Amino acid sequence: MVTRWVTPELVDEVLSECRKRDCRPGALPARFMVYFTLALALFHQDSCDDVAEHVVGGMPELSGCIPHKASFTRARERLGPEVLQRLFHRLAGPLAPTGLAGSFYQGMRLAAVDGFLLDVPDNDANRRAFGGPKDSSGKPGGFPQVRVVTLTETGTHASIDARVGGYNSGERDPAVEMAASAAGMLVIMDRGFPGVELWKAYAGAGSHLLLRARSCVARRPVRHLPDGTYLARMNLGGQKGAHPGGVLVRVIEYRVDGGEVIRLLTDLFDQDAYPAAELAALYHERWEVESSYRQIKTFQRGRQEVLRSADPQLVRQEVWAHLIVHHCLTQIIMRLADGHGIDPDRISFVKVLKHTRRSVVRHHTDTPTKIQGFLASLAAKVRRKLDNGTRRLREADRFLKRPNSLYSYRPKDQPRVPVRQVPTKAITLHATIVQ
Repeated sequence: MVTRWVTPELVDEVLSECRKRDCRPGALPARFMVYFTLALALFHQDSCDDVAEHVVGGMPELSGCIPHKASFTRARERLGPEVLQRLFHRLAGPLAPTGLAGSFYQGMRLAAVDGFLLDVPDNDANRRAFGGPKDSSGKPGGFPQVRVVTLTETGTHASIDARVGGYNSGERDPAVEMAASAAGMLVIMDRGFPGVELWKAYAGAGSHLLLRARSCVARRPVRHLPDGTYLARMNLGGQKGAHPGGVLVRVIEYRVDGGEVIRLLTDLFDQDAYPAAELAALYHERWEVESSYRQIKTFQRGRQEVLRSADPQLVRQEVWAHLIVHHCLTQIIMRLADGHGIDPDRISFVKVLKHTRRSVVRHHTDTPTKIQGFLASLAAKVRRKLDNGTRRLREADRFLKRPNSLYSYRPKDQPRVPVRQVPTKAITLHATIVQ
């Protein structure tokens, strides 16, 4: 199923662009290593030998001469990370058809920017290349970590663009680099992103923004609007008052079920075309990107699994492979949804992942006819899991499950509330008073 989009022609084209040619006879071919690297991401919990058997197990002439793990490692080093990176950018992009619920607002495609961390093997090379968390005394704690920042379509969980960096690289700079990929979209971000440079980058690319902000950002109203929102200036760090380098933003404040005041910044100034209540409810779509990260980190990679690569370049290669596989699995979900009238949110990513793994092991998707049969059987299995009613609203409290230090203190009586059914949230606008 993955090779339906990662075609041999596309792989050969990218290899030619990166000037990766097979110079020695008998070496593992570069094209095969691309697919083998993707298989390593698809079967993350399996060893290299097991993955090789999955890939060539259906060919008796090859199943008895699988190379040693060191041979695969050297072949991956020859391939490098650039091939997988370029392959991802050739495949990535929005997948939602026009009119899909949760994917558009006022004709603008909805996307979100955020980042996540992946643990990598703890050695000096990875520690120098990526960095990692430290304890209170400044000593390294836990594993080195690679940071992945993505521009994700909220309605489908499809990656539109991505950047891979280190633990200390932060999320804002990679987000600025992805501004050109968000043209024409309404981009939602959390409160760690607002900044003048980022705002100008996305506005210059032709996209619109809906960002959560801290209470100290753009807090001085310039003009109050009749709907209770107000206009303010967001300046560079350390500046106060109106400065030519700042930007004008619309500030929306609201509460959810009477909780804390949440502040949103947007460049959608027309209060009639873009009501504050609609934008406040729309910010909830940002959490779809967290569901996308859960698919990669918990289901595809495996819960609390460490990446298998011990070299920084191979770590980057492995991360790009995970992003490619996730995007291909998302395309399978969208094809099932489009062809059988199913809401993509109701299709289990775990089920699609398991059946795709089985299709590789069984080698029964080698012709277009068999691929169609595989999709039809998968759609039937998905339908059996669906009921006629709508999905219940559920939520779970957030907790720090993997602290930076094994000795971090947490009160033993801190309650843990499991996933539970909840009523619909009530959003109350927090209007400013004009004096």
